[in-house]
Amino acid sequence: MPTSPARLSSIRADLPASIVVALVALPLCLGVALASGAPLFAGLIAGIVGGVVVGALSKSPLSVSGPAAGLTVIVLAAIESMPSFQVFTLSVMLAGVLQLAFSATRAGILAEFVPSSVITGMLAAIGIILILKQIPHAVGYDGDFEGSFEFWGSDGNNTFSTLWTSLTGSLTPGAVLIGAVSLAFLFWWDAARPKEGALRFVPGPLVVVVIGVVGNLLLGAIRPDWQLGATHLVQVPVVDSLARFPSLFSLPDFSAIGTSVVWTTAATLAIVASLESLLSVKAVDELDPRRRTTDKNRELMAQGTGNIVSGLIGGLPVTSVIVRSSANVDSGAESKASTMLHGGWLLLSVALIPTVLNLIPLAALAAVLIATGYKLTKPKLFTERYKQGWTQFVPFVVTVAAILFTDLLEGIVIGLAVGFVFVVARNFRTAITFACDGSDCLVRARRNLYFIHKYELQKKLAQVPDGADLLIDLSSTSYVDLDNVDIINAFIKGAAYRGIGVTVRGDVAERSAPLIQAPTTGVRFA
Repeated sequence: MPTSPARLSSIRADLPASIVVALVALPLCLGVALASGAPLFAGLIAGIVGGVVVGALSKSPLSVSGPAAGLTVIVLAAIESMPSFQVFTLSVMLAGVLQLAFSATRAGILAEFVPSSVITGMLAAIGIILILKQIPHAVGYDGDFEGSFEFWGSDGNNTFSTLWTSLTGSLTPGAVLIGAVSLAFLFWWDAARPKEGALRFVPGPLVVVVIGVVGNLLLGAIRPDWQLGATHLVQVPVVDSLARFPSLFSLPDFSAIGTSVVWTTAATLAIVASLESLLSVKAVDELDPRRRTTDKNRELMAQGTGNIVSGLIGGLPVTSVIVRSSANVDSGAESKASTMLHGGWLLLSVALIPTVLNLIPLAALAAVLIATGYKLTKPKLFTERYKQGWTQFVPFVVTVAAILFTDLLEGIVIGLAVGFVFVVARNFRTAITFACDGSDCLVRARRNLYFIHKYELQKKLAQVPDGADLLIDLSSTSYVDLDNVDIINAFIKGAAYRGIGVTVRGDVAERSAPLIQAPTTGVRFA
């Protein structure tokens, strides 16, 4: 257990970080709900559950969960095909049950097979997308929803055309001013933030929000035509009184549990949400300064429980998400207390001060996300991958480009495909050597032999001349695939007719001895 001073230090780091994450999460929760065709409050429910429930159960110290932009297409199609939103939330709850089953079958181990080049490519791509997608919001063009990762928008525009339109069209002066000042402050604060004293705990994004709110109010007093209207501000649902706040929550429609569309949607959500969560948690582990490793099966259990709770009270599906998690890391969080606190701040703020939240300019929050995106995709990341060689750089760049020009899920799939091609290509490098000195010949395996090494093994054994004394050296291996054992068996059986004496060396050979059945007296294990 950590000592009391260590706990105090962690709280000092986690408290301001949690406020930053809550500020980042707020517009994203609303944006994802809007794009999904769901009630806006459903996105906030998912954000609250992702922080409090998933945060409490997960073993990840820095991952933050909430509604994910990668699910918007699936969610929108599902909601439109169902008789009511309450039927959809039943699918969300059942998806959580399926995720518990994934956890029980230890499916989380799949995340460990994702190449690191793909993970870093995903992070870099998200950084670039954040910058490209948030610049329009920073200049007052709010045509796309907050948190969008798709290249093509529903209006037929793409990321670049939307960016061009926002910069060449009628800029909103108030948004440009607030966005520019906010962004300049964030980069200055990162460089000038004191290392000692109380000011080191002041989060830059919180100051930016204050700058945005106060700045917009001042514009209303000195330059009313520049003041930002409601369409350029956060729009949290507001109820008449606190007593009516519970009415924003809703139970699922359990009467639809026997319909096929409910179960099909549940299965789709469970699979896609699990993949997103596993990849995000894997990426957050890469960002963690302490390089702590998250239990992926426990993460599936936490995500499943979160989706059960979110579905039960009227929320959207929950996954681990990179944007909020990276903001958590950048803000200096040290434990999952930051994640849980951010969920608490979301709940308290939307319940008690929704009208205050609705004073926050989107341009100020866009500046926070642009700064976060830059930290995810610094030029140094590209040069480091390039120095590691083409086998790392190509999958990295392909993943970045694929995510940028499609969407998060499709891009990751393309990146994984290219990454695995390079993994297989690396394993096709020479694994077996052959040499002869007079009648003494050697076939040596330099590493484990798998199915892909069958042709190489056959080729080397075919070079052994008649009458030779052959040593098959497997001492450098710990595993030989049964297909390769069959090839060795076949060679040994034919060796007696060619006058070849065969010796098999290595611990793995001795373990495989029951499988290598040679009818000749010229075979022995060394």
